[in-house]
Formats: sequence, structure tokens, C-alpha cells
Amino acid sequence: MAETHVLFVEDDDVIREATTLALERDGFVVTAMPDGLSGLESFRADRPDIALLDVMVPGMDGVSLCRRIRDESTVPVIMLSARADSIDVVLGLEAGADDYVTKPFDGSVLVARIRAVLRRFGHAGGPQGGGSEDDASGERGVLLFGDLEVDTEGMEVRKAGTSVALTPTEMRLLLEFSTSPGTVLSRDRLLERVWDYDWGGDTRVVDVHVQRLRTKIGQDRIETVRGFGYKLKA
Repeated sequence: MAETHVLFVEDDDVIREATTLALERDGFVVTAMPDGLSGLESFRADRPDIALLDVMVPGMDGVSLCRRIRDESTVPVIMLSARADSIDVVLGLEAGADDYVTKPFDGSVLVARIRAVLRRFGHAGGPQGGGSEDDASGERGVLLFGDLEVDTEGMEVRKAGTSVALTPTEMRLLLEFSTSPGTVLSRDRLLERVWDYDWGGDTRVVDVHVQRLRTKIGQDRIETVRGFGYKLKA
């Protein structure tokens, strides 16, 4: 099995070195950079399998770096933030990050989160072939919701005939909704099914990804059911 290449951008020398060693002990190949500009150069040169970006790094902050990476790639991104309640967490998710970890963190927790993200991206569509043979369109593997077409086998989405670019996490989220149209899905269920969390998690991750998905497939397609969760309008 090929080794997993991690790009790690962190300006604190102690954290950068200690985390690099911890990841390498778990079998990852790590390229560690002290600032956003060198991180972007390394990303473009090495095309890592996953990026760990500290929010507050010099040159180009982690949120801006995440945006630049997302403009060029769907590679998974995990943001590192010093405060769980920081607005930077939301900004990072809005910029295209797939998850975040709060500092200080235990090395084993970080590794677990990395592996969870990589599992999702290893089969980006999540529940492959989620549509049944008698799905919404009558065509196996293809679901239709008005002008929105979700191909659960080809992992493609089209709106009014035009291809919609989704990250693997967004695709998994849409599949959860599209294979259960009209059903209210709680944030906890989405965290478990899409983010692979079986220990609970920050529901802001869900909320921001739902909003990102809405901007791509239509604001009115996913309805908020207050106190319960979200549902895709059938």
C-alpha cells in the first residue's frame, strides 16, 4: 500500500516537530512547512494526499491557503485551530476544509481524524450505489430531483444539465440526502454517516457543509427543520 503523504503547515517549531514525529511514527510521510506561502508551493510541487493547516500562520494564513488549495484540488483539508469557539473554525470550513481539530490535541486523536477523513476520500461517494433500481428517476443509480441529477454510481451531479463540482465530503453529504428524500436527517446522524464520527462532534461542521452544498445545488433544495436537522425536498 502506498504511503500517505501529509502536508503540515504550522509556524510553531515545537508543535511542528513533535506532530511531524508523531505522524511519521504512524507511517505517514510528512512535509512540514512554517508558513502559508511555502505551504502552497509544497502543495503544488508534491500534491499530498491530505493537508493539515494551522489557521494562524504567517505569509498566508491557513484559511486563505485552504481557499487556494480548494481552487485547485479536492484533496482533503483539516484545519487546526487554537480555540474551539473561534470564528476561524467556521471561516476554515467555509473556505473548503473538510474538518478541524482544536489545539492542543493528542497525537492519537489527530491520527484518528486523519484516518477518518482518508477513509471517506478513499470511497468518496460513501454508500456506493445508494439509489435502488426503482429510484426517483426509474434509472438504476441515477436520482432526479427536478433539474438536479445525482448519479450515485458515476459520482457525478448535474444541475439543469451542467456538471456541478463537489468535494468528496459534499458528495457524501448529498448522497445521504438524495437516497432519503423527504426524510429529516439529524446532525448527529450526518456526522456519523458522512464524517465517520462515532463519538459525537461539532455540528458546525455539518451546518457549514450544508450551506456550501446549498450554494452549489440551490438554496431551496435542502430544508432546515428546526430542532431536528435537514431534509432534501422530494
